[in-house]
Amino acid sequence: MKQSARIRLTGTNVEKIKDVVKEIKSVAERTEVGISGPVPLPTKTLVVPTRKSPDGEGAATWEHWEMRIHKRLIDIESDERALRQLMRLQVPDGVHIELVIEN
Repeated sequence: MKQSARIRLTGTNVEKIKDVVKEIKSVAERTEVGISGPVPLPTKTLVVPTRKSPDGEGAATWEHWEMRIHKRLIDIESDERALRQLMRLQVPDGVHIELVIEN
């Protein structure tokens, strides 16, 4: 029975996300299933402005700290064998995987 799976990758390090995408593509090639993606979703930028001087005296100077959250979306037409291999992937710290299986 053929199933389709939607994989959503999120993380702050683009290189780690690219490595996971390469692993998913290699699983798809080994099991000979169709794959579409990775589709880059918009990057979310979180900015935190902080005051440089701790006591409020002096010039009002600010530092801006920023964290970017990168996302990728992959659709894979998979069978049971491919899904088992996907579940065994080693995911590095800082990368979150969401796997939704649809019939």
